[in-house]
Amino acid sequence: MRPHLRRLAVLLLAAGALTGVTTHAQAAPANAKGPVGWDVYRHPERLARLSTGVQTRQFSSFDRTGGNNDGFDGTYSCLRTTADGCVIAEHDGAGEVDAIWFTRDNGDVRATGDITITLDGRDVVHASLQDLVDGKVGAPFVNPLVANADQSSGGVYVEVPMPFRHSMRITTDKNPIFYHVTYRAFADDAGVRTFDPSDKATDVIAKLRAAGTRDPKAPLPGARTRGTALHLAPGATATLAREAGPGELSAVRLTLPQAEQVTPHNVEDEGRAFGAGGSSTFTVKVDPANTGVRLTRRYDPEIGHQRATISVDGQAAGQWGPTEPRGAGQWAEESVELPASLTAGKSQLTIENTFVSSDLDYNEFTYWADSHVGGSLTRTDTVDVGDTADESAHAYAITGQTWQGDRVFAYPLGDDELARLHTAQQLLQGLRVRITFDGKRTVDSPLGEFFGSGFAVAPVRSLFTGIDPAAHSYAAWWPMPYGHDAKVELYNGSPLTVTAGDAQVTSGRHAMAGEGYFRTQSRAGATENGKDWAYLQATGQGKFVGVVSSMQGPASRAFLEGDERVYTDGSRSPQMHGTGTEDFYQSGWYFNRDTYTEPFNGDPAHLTATTGCAAGSDCTGAYRFMLNEAVPFGSAITFGIEHGPGDDVAANYSTTAFWYGRDSAASRRTDTLTLGDAASEKAHGYTGTAPVTSLSSTFEGTNTALTANVRPATAPVTFRLAVDPANKGVTLLRTSDQNTPYQHAKVSVDGHALPDWLQPLGNTTHRWLDDTYQVPASVTAGRRSITVTLTPDGPPWSAASYQAWSSR
Repeated sequence: MRPHLRRLAVLLLAAGALTGVTTHAQAAPANAKGPVGWDVYRHPERLARLSTGVQTRQFSSFDRTGGNNDGFDGTYSCLRTTADGCVIAEHDGAGEVDAIWFTRDNGDVRATGDITITLDGRDVVHASLQDLVDGKVGAPFVNPLVANADQSSGGVYVEVPMPFRHSMRITTDKNPIFYHVTYRAFADDAGVRTFDPSDKATDVIAKLRAAGTRDPKAPLPGARTRGTALHLAPGATATLAREAGPGELSAVRLTLPQAEQVTPHNVEDEGRAFGAGGSSTFTVKVDPANTGVRLTRRYDPEIGHQRATISVDGQAAGQWGPTEPRGAGQWAEESVELPASLTAGKSQLTIENTFVSSDLDYNEFTYWADSHVGGSLTRTDTVDVGDTADESAHAYAITGQTWQGDRVFAYPLGDDELARLHTAQQLLQGLRVRITFDGKRTVDSPLGEFFGSGFAVAPVRSLFTGIDPAAHSYAAWWPMPYGHDAKVELYNGSPLTVTAGDAQVTSGRHAMAGEGYFRTQSRAGATENGKDWAYLQATGQGKFVGVVSSMQGPASRAFLEGDERVYTDGSRSPQMHGTGTEDFYQSGWYFNRDTYTEPFNGDPAHLTATTGCAAGSDCTGAYRFMLNEAVPFGSAITFGIEHGPGDDVAANYSTTAFWYGRDSAASRRTDTLTLGDAASEKAHGYTGTAPVTSLSSTFEGTNTALTANVRPATAPVTFRLAVDPANKGVTLLRTSDQNTPYQHAKVSVDGHALPDWLQPLGNTTHRWLDDTYQVPASVTAGRRSITVTLTPDGPPWSAASYQAWSSR
């Protein structure tokens, strides 16, 4: 049982001598894993390096049946329950916890209680989850490395990279409902030091707080910037820079005055509602010299046909409504004129609103009283419904209450604003950034999405991109290496002529070594029923580092129910399976605090039918940059997301994925052992004696069907697999029956004892699972085959086949 009274402050003091701090000047040596721990942020110039012996994986509360119960009742939220609470993530071997996300109760996670993060047998975090994401635990757990629901629009997250050498476990006191834990698994612990919470990482925090305003990377040797004035007719292309290598592009910046910031005016307000037989009363101050009073109500017009009578000091005075229903996500106001016969000579009025009819109920958020005095209106009082102190000050009371809560809505845009927004959208979506490296164009993307916002000119302050609407400026600071030459172009695919602005491209000397080319993959069009929308489909070697999305769907926003699913290198099981689209962007409840921007994620633009989206539609723009949790692949990747709970909500998507890669694969399958096949077992020296059973079932995610033989071993099994002698490590891919969770085996390869193979997942509906185990190059390099011995330690160790994937 963990020491439940241990406080994090004590832990921080005790841990102080364990780990040194790497500064900008103390560049850590190159590592096949790429940057580990704080080096991900301290040395963002290393982002282009491709890794070996690294996999990005995820535990989450996704519905194991394939439905949409991804956390609503917590059925799938605990991998197991112990005396310490709900275990939500667990791994044996080396790795790094990279991103933790939760939501429940509209973003209030107090009911989850404490979170305990145990690395290498030691609690490095033990604190209230709400306190942790509120920043109350202290550095390094402060914004923007952590965020609460107000900062991340409905979700909470922790983006502190926490490496471990031997084991990881994360536990919460209570069932957390919705959650993700994204982590990297390493083939070995070389270059890995266990996370030290006493490293406050103040340099990292300062860098992240400046995100979107300056280049986070160290300057390149011989760096220079080329400037170009912009004048671009429709269909024309401007060359912004040509560079000879070896070198690196370190910044692309534009100013574009024609694209103006026209974004909805968002207002957060608390309110209440009452139904049939209900009413509300309150007092308002007025000017005794008034010749009448105008009373105005702010309300949610999605509830149609609201009607209520109004009385002043017990005298009938008029009626609210009936209101016309409008789309979700917008405010409306209506006013009534209270006659002077009821208001003149008074300094205070008592207002009573009594329900008459509605499609649901009558809601109220704010009331304003304006007194007519001397031919003009003077604001004499405001009643903030939902604010306890203000309600008390105005003697507010309600009967028959049906709802109380908080809304963040926008006011409709005027015709001129809509016209200017349309102009901006034509430029954001019609201009395309094109970049060619060493003779191959790898970037061809809409300008808006390339810099972080496709629907509107909105503030973006991410680590590698920034939009400053006031300065009409756009910047991207991705490291973009090349061997021989690079060319940056801007193509005008819009119907407008670009008549003003300029571009600046910064480059410097750099020798490519173990890096991939910077690439984007942009797609736009209608979603396809029953098929995930692909952010990235690619072959070769690479890593996915982020995506910017522009999603247009029904006003209900049901398209946001879709889960992300990621498949790499021959696996039929997703190594990441999320719980919802806004959850992937580390928000929650359909972005219930509306727009925001953070270094790793954001919802910079949200438009409704009255603020620039089509009638009956919702337009949501979002970005997620996965830096420490970048997803590497050796031969292929499919990174997709559902549109709706079952890929069943029609929508139009435009997305730009960011990744680094090479065209040639760095991993290939070199052998397969098929269990239950006598010839295959003999050829591979298989020694297990467990009986063969047959299983017909499906894999999670794609529901791919398979019928095959399975051996559920309870005694040691040994087999031999062919590998590439030039390998830099080997990955074992096991196809198994996951009907029983927490399958666990001790691992030995050619007599070398390695970390245990632990698989906590289980699924009684989609029983097939492809999972992997990484064997380090120190054990496999130079060999043409490896002999693997697995000793079950727990439930029967199930396998239908083993594949060897050799890395080069």
